[in-house]
Amino acid sequence: MTVSVTQTAHQVSTKALAWLHNHHERGALPEGTTTDLGDPDSVYKPLGETALAATLVLREAAAGTTELRVARDLLDYCWRQFGEGDMLYERLLRYPMMSDPMETYAHFTVGGYRHEPLERLLAHTTGLRTVRGLEQQPNRKLAVANAARLIGLDHGRRAYDWDTLTRATWLGGTPEPWLIDWMTGYSLTHAVFHLTDWGARPGDLSAELTSYVATWLPVWIDIWAEVEQWDLVAELMIVGCCLERPYCDAADWELLARVQHDDGLLPRDGDPVSADPDERFLHHQHTAVVAAVAGTLAVSRTLGGGSAQVADQ
Repeated sequence: MTVSVTQTAHQVSTKALAWLHNHHERGALPEGTTTDLGDPDSVYKPLGETALAATLVLREAAAGTTELRVARDLLDYCWRQFGEGDMLYERLLRYPMMSDPMETYAHFTVGGYRHEPLERLLAHTTGLRTVRGLEQQPNRKLAVANAARLIGLDHGRRAYDWDTLTRATWLGGTPEPWLIDWMTGYSLTHAVFHLTDWGARPGDLSAELTSYVATWLPVWIDIWAEVEQWDLVAELMIVGCCLERPYCDAADWELLARVQHDDGLLPRDGDPVSADPDERFLHHQHTAVVAAVAGTLAVSRTLGGGSAQVADQ
């Protein structure tokens, strides 16, 4: 069954990554884009998410040579879109309380890209009381802490109180699991992603939280699969790969493979998918990113990147 999970996860991730690569120019920053970014979520944020997926493919090195080349091409493209770091530097210089330049830059540092002026500016802004006291959602604070850790600005975990940050999240309170809703589901997944650095540090999720997530994760996946929220299902499957004993369910992967289109698009939900190429990319780019990440981590863990717990269903 491990072979089945590995093969299916590889199939899903490879097709999703190829779809992102084949259509990546649809995600280019519009001509004349400035650091003001009236709508950061429209293109700027998706570019950073694509960079994350590419970085994780390269970090895990569990894919074939073709996928590694595609991932590097995507990461190079995203880096060029951000002016090889200049745009992130200018955005932080203009808006020093915004965390997105650091979070976005962190993905590139994992891939080997550096921008010294941006790092000097980040070293300054992250030490300011105003910036450190910024009110954010708890899982967002974990995102900032992990970005600082990746860039090397955390001074060995002492700069951030990870236990306090964790307790402030929904997950940190080990709440009644049956009361989870759609938005809380995303908050839960991201708390795990940032605590474990997308599965690189599974031991950083406490034993209590690991037990809680491992117990309820199969239930949550079933719930969101039943209502065809495929984007959230794939995010929850990433969570399974972030546990010390990764949870990879063959039935989940077979379901995701059946939902995926022949060209690699993975629909975000059960609604009809538009035939318009631009709308297809706009509405389903994020799900392709999530599928590429989920499949990459599942392949890595089932091949020995963790002591995989593979469900036989």
